[in-house]
Amino acid sequence: MRRDVIHSLLVANRGEIACRIFRTCRDLGITTVAVYSDADAGALHVREADLAVRLPGSAPADTYLRGDLVVAAALAAGADAVHPGYGFLSENAAFAAAVQDAGLTWVGPPVKAIELMASKTRAKELMGGAGVPLLAPVDPATASEDDLPLLLKAASGGGGRGMRIVRELGSLPGELLAAAAEAASAFGDGEVFAEPYVERGRHVEVQVMADAYDTVWALGTRDCSLQRRHQKVIEEAPAPGLDEGLRTRLHDAAVAAARAVGYRGAGTVEFLVSAEGRPYFLEMNTRLQVEHPVTEAVFGVDLVALQLRVAEGEPLDPVLPAASGHAVEARLYAEDPARDWQPQTGALLTLEVPDAPGLRLDTGYTGGDTIGVHYDPMLAKVIAHAPTRTEAVRLLAGALERARIHGPVTNRELLVRSLRHPDFAAARLDTGFYDRHLADLTAPGAGDPATAALAAALAEAVRATASPGPAPTPTRFGAWRNLPSQPQVKRFRSEPDGTEHEIAYRTPRTGTPEPYDAPGVRVLAADPDRVTLELDGVTRHFELARDRDRLHVDTAGASYTFTALPRFTDPATQTDPGSLLAPMPGTVVRLAEGLAPGARVEAGQPLIWLEAMKMEHRILAPASGTLTALHAAPGHQVEVGALLAVVQEDPDATPVAAPAPASASASVPEENA
Repeated sequence: MRRDVIHSLLVANRGEIACRIFRTCRDLGITTVAVYSDADAGALHVREADLAVRLPGSAPADTYLRGDLVVAAALAAGADAVHPGYGFLSENAAFAAAVQDAGLTWVGPPVKAIELMASKTRAKELMGGAGVPLLAPVDPATASEDDLPLLLKAASGGGGRGMRIVRELGSLPGELLAAAAEAASAFGDGEVFAEPYVERGRHVEVQVMADAYDTVWALGTRDCSLQRRHQKVIEEAPAPGLDEGLRTRLHDAAVAAARAVGYRGAGTVEFLVSAEGRPYFLEMNTRLQVEHPVTEAVFGVDLVALQLRVAEGEPLDPVLPAASGHAVEARLYAEDPARDWQPQTGALLTLEVPDAPGLRLDTGYTGGDTIGVHYDPMLAKVIAHAPTRTEAVRLLAGALERARIHGPVTNRELLVRSLRHPDFAAARLDTGFYDRHLADLTAPGAGDPATAALAAALAEAVRATASPGPAPTPTRFGAWRNLPSQPQVKRFRSEPDGTEHEIAYRTPRTGTPEPYDAPGVRVLAADPDRVTLELDGVTRHFELARDRDRLHVDTAGASYTFTALPRFTDPATQTDPGSLLAPMPGTVVRLAEGLAPGARVEAGQPLIWLEAMKMEHRILAPASGTLTALHAAPGHQVEVGALLAVVQEDPDATPVAAPAPASASASVPEENA
């Protein structure tokens, strides 16, 4: 077989996965080439690459999804191979063919294998012929009550787009139309199929690696059941709680699937495992998976290095590597789980995860970077490996808890709580975990934001005192004087819940500020970046960081973000009741039918749709009433906080309990569920 040594590799991707592939290339002495959009000009993957080629524009359709531009970039940079990463063009057969037609080495499976697995309906037919266990398809035209519940799925693509659960027969026609429309919009293919919906099923997958010499490895199982919107959040290897018979059946089925399509390289065969322990084929992902690090940790392999070896025509060792221990991965997202997983944008001031044996961080960001609106909101993956599952879970939860993450709201606290939830600890896993537990996992915690706000106030007082310049002169106002020894007040607002804290303190002649009228609290040390308090005999440390008027406070087991408020509220900053503000920068994609000033709206009615970070967000009417102003139109680019519309509430109307914008649907290309 022809063997092509790779000297220079272009990664047709961005962010975390590009950085991860570059890491292996550096270890192997391979020159790295990045591609980047205008929005990514200063991104970490561009900074880490040896060479970089600009793809003009910012939207994925104009940049990372333009296979012709990516191939041209590889040729211009002198690359001799292309790795697609995951998402974007990674499972695009036409792109793989174009790479090879240009004389470049394709670091991925054969074009034919991608084509065969591209359609879920065709893939299921092929897998059935190979003896892989399947769920029997259901013809929607003849479905009966006995077939319910049903799961509607798009034949092409993934990420939860075009997916619907149908529990009532009368809703089936409408859900079919909606699923087909969403699939056509997302993937250019409106084909939808139906199959039985498995209640409380587990998402279990098998990592395969195959060469051109008929060697196929089944590198164990992974459990990816903890998902939001059919997109994975926490993954682990091996999948816990499976008996050896089921593991063997899954491994054999995955190998059969790979052989059925003449597979080469890294791929994943995904299964749904019922509560009774019966496995059913879902799909085969013809690429590297986001969760591949847990398999690497357990088997002690570098899957990217193996991909490169296979692409160069080298054989795999016929002996499968030995597995050891347990690994768990958590995806750290810039999103607010308590507000319908709403993605967040803005400056990432700090991203620091503890470095310890067994921990690994894969990220496309560093402190100082900006999280924009164009791409997936995943900041990083944190992976823990230990001899046992209990140890790995504890290590990961502790690392996330001690991480310093300052900037937009993240799902960090949700991840820690999930890892420590009794159901997760007992490996009672299924894809409905967040449907059942999200309210509890996002409820206010047992932390002490008031004490953290006190630490912030003391640190700010020290900073003000230490600022260069002449000492302040006491100012007389009528019958009292503003002396340093008198109580002072600072006001903070907790983010993102909006709780306000008013902290009274005074600065005695010793110069160290102390809380006013706070029995049981003693200040042991205070400087602008660190405050140590004794609280009822227990010493606690608080680390502080600033970003303009925001203060980030980290202490053992908790992190807080506060916005410093003026002592007195400025009436000019108040917003009229009923104002609908943009929750993030984005593009207005559509308005409710007939929406115009004077229109009648109902509480909770979707009025405006914004698109940001590959997700569509609905702006809801906060109450029933009349639309008195409309400042949004399709195609408008809006900034966070922009006034979109105003609803004048009817006097007798009941307002919506949580008028925050609700996300409607999401498309995250690196995830298929």
